Amino acid sequence: MSRIPRAISLWLPVIAWAAVIFALSSIPSLNSGLGSWDFVLRKLAHAAEYALLAVLLVRALMRPWLAFLVALAYAASDELHQHFVYGRIGAPRDVAIDAVGALIGLAAFSYGRRRFARPPASGPAAYGD
Repeated sequence: MSRIPRAISLWLPVIAWAAVIFALSSIPSLNSGLGSWDFVLRKLAHAAEYALLAVLLVRALMRPWLAFLVALAYAASDELHQHFVYGRIGAPRDVAIDAVGALIGLAAFSYGRRRFARPPASGPAAYGD
């Protein structure tokens, strides 16, 4: 059984998720008809999309600040893309919401790494005693 090259296993999820975001941004209207809840749910979805993108990016890049900058650049390009989609608008406010989502994702990733990190092997237990 052949192994997937590390670069592909790190970057394929990033590319796939970016494609999902792009596809969702291409839909003319995502209005659910839930009134004011629709607005809140769409903004929470924006934050969640970019939280996951930032986690996937930091996994691939191993530099949180760079992952944040790439996520932010993608958020800005996504809003530019929406500017050209009928029924959608590109809003700087959404870039800010995406940035907050990315920061939340990076904070969760950092917390998870610290919280669930394996302790270093040392002492007799490390040698099978």
